[in-house]
Amino acid sequence: MYIRRDKNKPLFGGRQRGFPIRLVILTIFLAGGFVTLAMSQRDTIQIRALEVFGLAPTATPFASDLATRGSALFQNGDIAGALRLFEEAIIQRPDDVNYLYEYGQLLIENEQDSLVLPIAERAIALAPQDPRGYALKGRALMWSDPSGAIQAAIQGIDIDPTFAPLYAVQSVAFTNLGRWQEGLRNAQRAYELDPQDIFVLTSYQWPLTYVGRYQEAIDYLEGAIAISPNLINPYFYLAALYRLPRVSQPEMAIGTYNRVLELQPTNAKAYLRLCQTYANVNNARFDVAQPYCDAAIRLDPNYGEAYMQRGQMQYARRNYEGAIESFNECIANGSTRIECWYLRGFAHYRLNNCDDAWGILEESRPMAVNQNLPTVVESIDNVMDAITLRCPGYSGRSVPTPVPPTSPPPTPIGGFG
Repeated sequence: MYIRRDKNKPLFGGRQRGFPIRLVILTIFLAGGFVTLAMSQRDTIQIRALEVFGLAPTATPFASDLATRGSALFQNGDIAGALRLFEEAIIQRPDDVNYLYEYGQLLIENEQDSLVLPIAERAIALAPQDPRGYALKGRALMWSDPSGAIQAAIQGIDIDPTFAPLYAVQSVAFTNLGRWQEGLRNAQRAYELDPQDIFVLTSYQWPLTYVGRYQEAIDYLEGAIAISPNLINPYFYLAALYRLPRVSQPEMAIGTYNRVLELQPTNAKAYLRLCQTYANVNNARFDVAQPYCDAAIRLDPNYGEAYMQRGQMQYARRNYEGAIESFNECIANGSTRIECWYLRGFAHYRLNNCDDAWGILEESRPMAVNQNLPTVVESIDNVMDAITLRCPGYSGRSVPTPVPPTSPPPTPIGGFG
């Protein structure tokens, strides 16, 4: 048999298909797209790979996340933690007025008013038609420059006459200027506009206090505490009201300060206020008071006011050497309280250190004059007169008479609380 063979076919008869050119092009296109995608998502792929082994870096939160977390910390009373988060948010979004306004308010709550004015000015420059910048500026100025605070509030009211904090600023500023009826009128307007604003509620107590409506002032502070029970400053304002001579409820003040310590066990200011409260009750309890001052100093070794209070108690208990040491620490830590000067001079006089006493009292007298403290000036004069009578070498010396002050007296309610 003859088998006919087709030499154009393979030897083993398998049929070989050709590879279509369109499929080749599609394959090349898909491969190129995959490489491009991989290159564009290289960082994400690397992070996912590191996550498998637990080595991925911590992602940087968005500014909005930081602000949200900061606001939650503020409501929980953690002002320092809230400040840190808002600082991070502002680094990411330095031109966002929302964050600048909240950050400025936090600084005020943390008693860092001196840092607020530049932030307020920046907010105004960024958004001149936003009332919040003017409200922040007013809050920064209402203690140190009440007239300037009123002007800032007026500018804000011209933009938005319904923004309650602007009226609250004017309430405090007018009260600081002794215009208490204007303070009351603005406080009432602020409350009508926003009765849930903590600043509005706490500001209302200032004019109420200065017209003798103490129970109403207490009611507004209790309202602020009910809204935000973890915020500390309203407790200090409330306790300070209880300590006023015309209210005279030291036991309520002590309970309020102890509530602060329940919220913040390391709050040095609360320990100092407890010390001052026990030291100023009828039949002063210096034995109970001093451990609280000591605790405040342990928590904050640079707390000038705590050294001042401890020195006063030591002086009253005739521990003149201890008083001098405390007053020296008071001055070394930057306190401007006049007690740290003139009582230190008195202590030296009690120890017959006439030269030290005279020099310190010469320095103290013009300070007392400039601070408009006539009773302190009179006490200094009496001791200096005693030095001229009892100390050798001082007979016949005249008490110095400084030039009367030209600066206005301090605002009537600065530092209350």
